Amino acid sequence: MPETTSTATTQDGTAAPARRSLGTGPGRLLVTVYGVFTVAAASRSLYQLIAQFQVAPLAYGLSAVSAAVYGFITFSLVRGGEGARKAAVVSCALELIGVLGIGTWTLADPSAFPDATVWSDYGLDYLFIPVILPVTGMVWLRRSRTTTA
Repeated sequence: MPETTSTATTQDGTAAPARRSLGTGPGRLLVTVYGVFTVAAASRSLYQLIAQFQVAPLAYGLSAVSAAVYGFITFSLVRGGEGARKAAVVSCALELIGVLGIGTWTLADPSAFPDATVWSDYGLDYLFIPVILPVTGMVWLRRSRTTTA
């Protein structure tokens, strides 16, 4: 199996580790899971916003927001590079805040959510993957960051 890091030459001619590709190794699984969640959340929220908006507009809108966050993180992981890694770290942190905030809100005031969101009850309908995924993402992004010699 090929190594996911390589060496690059700096301007002064010394060797420095090159960036690690975000979509390789464990990152490939992360891209896949985020991609699946992007499609799942987007298709669910799109249908609900079109066909059932009056039932739970807040819940369906929040599901659309989660789909956008998942999509941006997927794009950042596929794109790679240091800027995309930093954007993905911030997005994963915001995603975790969203999951914890919406999860707590749905438990504290269930009447505000007549229908579930992707992040309801900390992702209970999705086997708690929505609360595990951003943590896993931040760990991977931290491990894959470029280090300088």
